[in-house]
Formats: sequence, structure tokens, C-alpha cells
Amino acid sequence: MRVIFMGTPDFSVGTLEALIEAEHEVCLVVTQPDKPKGRGKEMQFTPVKEAAVKHDIPVYQPKKIREPECVEVLRKYQADVMVVVAFGQILPKEILELTPYGCINVHASLLPKYRGAAPIQWAILDGEEVTGVTTMQMDEGLDTGDMILKEEIPILPDETGESLHDKLAAAGAALCVETLEALEDGTAVFEHQGETTTHYAKMLTKEMGEIDWSRPAVEVERLVRGMNSWPSAYTHWKEKVMKIWQAEVCEADTKEQPGTVTCVEKEDFLVQTGKGQLRVKMLQLPGKKRMETAAFLRGYEMERGTLLK
Repeated sequence: MRVIFMGTPDFSVGTLEALIEAEHEVCLVVTQPDKPKGRGKEMQFTPVKEAAVKHDIPVYQPKKIREPECVEVLRKYQADVMVVVAFGQILPKEILELTPYGCINVHASLLPKYRGAAPIQWAILDGEEVTGVTTMQMDEGLDTGDMILKEEIPILPDETGESLHDKLAAAGAALCVETLEALEDGTAVFEHQGETTTHYAKMLTKEMGEIDWSRPAVEVERLVRGMNSWPSAYTHWKEKVMKIWQAEVCEADTKEQPGTVTCVEKEDFLVQTGKGQLRVKMLQLPGKKRMETAAFLRGYEMERGTLLK
């Protein structure tokens, strides 16, 4: 097929690479504009643009895809289909209907669950045991189009947002290739979405990573995993931000106030939550690299009774 590919972050790159490997003709890549990054504020390509440049594919970076001139730019490429993976802008009806096969989207959840911007992290935060990827025919709604194919991925007990991201990106890439084959040979089956049984998977913010120690330990542990690698789960110790990267639930309770360090051992320490305790296994202080809690305790003094806020 002749494909226009629309995507922006790392999650999208695997699908672009898979389409190229499957010998589809990717005639144009559409991605978000370059943005300044780092201390030097140098303009940086999006991950998808980097991949497109590597393969000598033309790149189009509109600030607003809804502008009328964008439709005309895309029309010139006479594509059979558009593949959209985490592009980052809402497409107007004119673009959704521009190609014979329309716009096919790869979404990182088992729709209709977890429509929205951050389905990977919210599946972990909510304690789901299974998630997956869905390909769908896009419509004017937000992740509401007819579903085509799905693949389930189990969420492991130690799964993080980062590890699940990589698994779903790979699964989505393969599923997209399979979906285009089904469209081309006429075997694709379209299933209308019902009502979602979960809340909208809203975009994450840095503030959402702040630990509320009054919550149960199981919820705090899921926050630690779900917010890994961004924005990270964090608390405050001696007026410093302490990021927590790995933790375990300890069901035994104490009478201490939530946030209180209840026990300091050689390898780790325990913190009382609203229900149960959290064993901190890996953390990070400002200006330092991530470290095992055992290494932290060799260099810093963490006293029993300390209140994390």
C-alpha cells in the first residue's frame, strides 16, 4: 500500500519501521514540529522524524493539521491509507476521509477501555492484569472508531510504564501490518465500540507523581511503577525531592502516621501508608543517579520515625 504515516514519539517509531520492512510504500511522514530541548535549547527532531530522515522519507510538520492547506498537501501524495500512531493532534473529517482506506490508528489499550492520551500508565495505576493494543478505523471522536484487530498483553507484577510501553509498541507495530493486509485483501472485520468501562486516560502531569502516603500501599506501589519513567513517583525528604523507582508492598500495619519511616534495614526501609507499608528498594535524589536503597543507606542517614511528605 501507499501510506502516509502520522506519528511523533518513540511509541510510533516501531510501527513506521514495521511498515517499511513489510514493503509498504511510506510516501510521507507527518509529525509534530521540532522543539527546543536541553540547556542549549537546540531544536530537536521528533523520534519519528529521525526515523523518517534515516529512510529518506519526506517529512511534513504542520503546527495545526486542521488548517485547510494541510489537506491539500496530503492530497498530493495520493496515498491509499493513512496510519496514525500517537500523532498528537486531532484530525478533521476532511483528512479522515482523504484516502480510500481512511485513517487507521494503533491505540495502546483494549478499546473501548482507556480511551485517551495515557492508556499505558493508567492500566498500571488502576491495577489491571491485562492490557493490549487495538487497531481501529478513526472517526471524528476521540478513540471511538470501529475496532479492527486486538492483541492482549499481560501486565506482570513488576511491570513499569516504561517496560509496558516497549511491549505495546512492538505488539502494535506487528498488528498494524496485519491490519493493512486484512484491509487490502478484504478480510478486515469492523466492530463498533460500546461504552467504555474505565475513565478517560487523561494525560499525565508531573504533579500526579507526588505520593499521597494516606493511600494504601498497593496503590502507592502501582503509582511507582506506572509513573516510571515519567513523571516518576516522588516524595520529600529533608526538603529534597526523593524519587522512588522501585518498591514492594508489605501488608503489615503499624500505628504510625502515614509517611513515617517505620523500619530502616541494611538493604531498604519501610514507610507506613494508609493501609500497609511500602518497602523502598530503589530511589534517586536531585543531581544523583538512580541507586539501590542499600547504596543510599551507606551514604545517607535515614532515621526511623522520619516523616516523608
